[in-house]
Amino acid sequence: MTHSFLTHRDPKVIQQLMPAWEWLYRYYFRVQTSGWEHIPPQGQMLFVGSHNGGLACPDLPMFLYDWFKRFGFERTVYGLTHATIWKVFPGVVDIAEKVGSIPFHPRNALAVLEQGDSLLVYPGGGQDTFRPHRLRDRIYFENRTGFIRLALWHGVPIVPMVSWGAHDTLFVLEDCYKQAKQLHDKGLPWPLGIDPEVVPIYLGLPWGLALGPWPNIPLPAQIHTRVCPPIVFERTGYEASRDKAYVQDCYQRVVEEMQLELDALALSAGHKP
Repeated sequence: MTHSFLTHRDPKVIQQLMPAWEWLYRYYFRVQTSGWEHIPPQGQMLFVGSHNGGLACPDLPMFLYDWFKRFGFERTVYGLTHATIWKVFPGVVDIAEKVGSIPFHPRNALAVLEQGDSLLVYPGGGQDTFRPHRLRDRIYFENRTGFIRLALWHGVPIVPMVSWGAHDTLFVLEDCYKQAKQLHDKGLPWPLGIDPEVVPIYLGLPWGLALGPWPNIPLPAQIHTRVCPPIVFERTGYEASRDKAYVQDCYQRVVEEMQLELDALALSAGHKP
């Protein structure tokens, strides 16, 4: 059953989406990209990204557009997507699966790597894509190390991806999850019956000022993306993936290298720290 998700990807659907993505890429987000030479012409990799812009997270489809434009529709990469999407937004799921999205679950990630394909993960999840605007220049992974253990266990290099600009497609003012959790603990139900893990206050389309992780239409901000050099770890294998201190060291290395790349990308885009 787990592996069945991997059969839903449909290159024909991806090809049909390319013209719309190209218009967004060229005219709406005016994407500037770099670093694609760091991706080897073949081989298995674990792509690790930091994303922005709420549920729309427009930097993700812009990365995908670049991937398919460069490598075609048959070089497979699957993306782990929060499993809540399958429960709350079933209308989106069909297209997402055809593009290569699979529910976020360790067994699904293992299935992708075991069949020899590459995997795209965003460890920061909702806290990352809805992080407050003041944290737009931070790599924000909440100390989640599962992706490190996955890379070590299977001996695959990590290829970091960073972006700048998508934070201006949705202006997140603050995350009120702690306050909402306190109200929930006192008996107030979650709006959709599911713990959202993040309750942002934001300014954006179509709601104006909104509270909650609702779907949004991204504002037309320019997006800059960069593929970073692969990170290869000295020790790999199952034992390395279970060494907590080593996993933490590898995690810090990835976050620090991604932070340096994000700082450089933001500076090149005209951001002044």
